[in-house]
Amino acid sequence: MNLELKKAIDQISKDKGLDRDMLVRTLEDAVRTSVLRRFSDDMDVEVSYNDETGDIEVFQFKIVVEDDDVANEDTQIELSEARKHDPSVQLDDEMGFRVEVKDLGRIAAQSAKQVIIQRMRDAEQGLIYDEFKDRVGEIVSGMVQRRDKGGWVLNLGRTEAILPREEQIPREHYKRGDRVQAIIIEVRREGRGPQVVVSRAHRDYMAALFRREVPEVDDGTVQIMGVSRDPGSRAKVAVLSRERDVDPVGACVGVRGSRIQNIVQELRGERIDIVVWSADIATYAKNALAPAVVSRIVVDEAENLLEVIVPDDQLTNAIGRKGQNVKLAARLLGWKVDIFTETRYNEANAIGHGLEQVASVAEVSIEALLAAGYQTLDSLRNATDEELENRLAITAARISDLRSAINFLAPVVEKTPEPSDVSAVFGEKAEAADESGEADVPAAVAEERN
Repeated sequence: MNLELKKAIDQISKDKGLDRDMLVRTLEDAVRTSVLRRFSDDMDVEVSYNDETGDIEVFQFKIVVEDDDVANEDTQIELSEARKHDPSVQLDDEMGFRVEVKDLGRIAAQSAKQVIIQRMRDAEQGLIYDEFKDRVGEIVSGMVQRRDKGGWVLNLGRTEAILPREEQIPREHYKRGDRVQAIIIEVRREGRGPQVVVSRAHRDYMAALFRREVPEVDDGTVQIMGVSRDPGSRAKVAVLSRERDVDPVGACVGVRGSRIQNIVQELRGERIDIVVWSADIATYAKNALAPAVVSRIVVDEAENLLEVIVPDDQLTNAIGRKGQNVKLAARLLGWKVDIFTETRYNEANAIGHGLEQVASVAEVSIEALLAAGYQTLDSLRNATDEELENRLAITAARISDLRSAINFLAPVVEKTPEPSDVSAVFGEKAEAADESGEADVPAAVAEERN
């Protein structure tokens, strides 16, 4: 009885978390491979493990043939020889002969051991891959083990993970033995085993921290609609409440800021702006650009562009240090963002400024004028009263006020310049442009597209 083998199988199954039947099949296959390698690949061999005794039983099978008609001694046996073992045997019967495992020899036994070890390693790596591939997006904690050429290697217990340099928070330093938290972003199959890749700079890490620290986010009452990060410095998180009586910002901040403070500490002081998400892109953009005060926003859907106009004293707040505020807002929105002060925007858009005044007189919004297709004062002037009434939903009195405002701002020029006069005017502008070398372009602050 080979109790040591049985005990070894049980122990390996328990320690490595491997299926016991799989280990038994692996052992049988390894012994069969060793037998064939030791004797002949032509042999018909069956290997079975006796779970009660712990013994491995090996049988070789041969076909009974006529005497002196044996073509292959590994697969055939003469009738007379076969009847020494079983007098009732007939031609073409198949006979089994037990092969002693101890007769395999040292080389065969070592080969079997190597096959078993390799199969066990493959099986264990398969289990690790299956386990971690389903944990992508989960926060894990690991011990810093060593520095690798691509980053730091973390010990997760059953396997190792790599924290690449580009996935680390800038200015964060580690040493061996440090306990580090990160999010699993990828699990790859590689020849040396599954490769688990983790990150502390990924935007999903921040979302995962909110799920862990804020119960309302974890149960779906408050939903995270987007995250943009400048890792280690600043981030913006857009949230939406699925219940009218739940304040999404208050839920994320917590009592006296307890919840958000836990996240900030984990991210080494990274400043976090919590933004209320809105389906209306202009409202969403105003929220995303906080703490800057926004006067109004012009939406250009065709160009996926937002022109944001702010009071002159709010330009610095809107842009942020090194453009960080507008950069993070643009990433969060997924739109290009141009920032203008009111003064510069009005100077650059004199006609638009006129539209603003006309809209004020007619008591309609500038957005309503633009949505109705009136981009210039001339387009308003050429529209009939009926068109204005239908498109803008205003009274005849308001239409009269609107036309008076148009005539005041841009009266109809009765005199048409002579061709020579026109040439002179354009010639002067051309000369001025040549002398300056550049056009007078309104100042717009840099935008970044997500």
